[in-house]
Amino acid sequence: MSKKNKTGSAFVYSTDPNFQMNEGGEELVTRSPSEQRLRVLLETKHRAGKTVTIVYGFVGKEPDLEELGKKLKNHCGTGGSAKDGEIILQGNQREKALQFLRKNNFGVK
Repeated sequence: MSKKNKTGSAFVYSTDPNFQMNEGGEELVTRSPSEQRLRVLLETKHRAGKTVTIVYGFVGKEPDLEELGKKLKNHCGTGGSAKDGEIILQGNQREKALQFLRKNNFGVK
């Protein structure tokens, strides 16, 4: 059984008798590509020595992140995943990812 906090909240316990978890929260709105500030980096830690390219900093809804991830994976011709606000591409795909993001008017660092 997993002990991870499934709600995604940092709250574990409160002594305030009037405390209420804000389940709904604010509706997350996907920013336009020109307003996004994405970062592309290469990582090998905790991946059994395999190299991956990570694109993070995306602000928006999960379906929009998955769509961008699918387009990036198609452009780079590689596998990967999109979850938790970041896109993971297999292998060293930094140049291809940067090229695609700049071509589609994303702000890239």
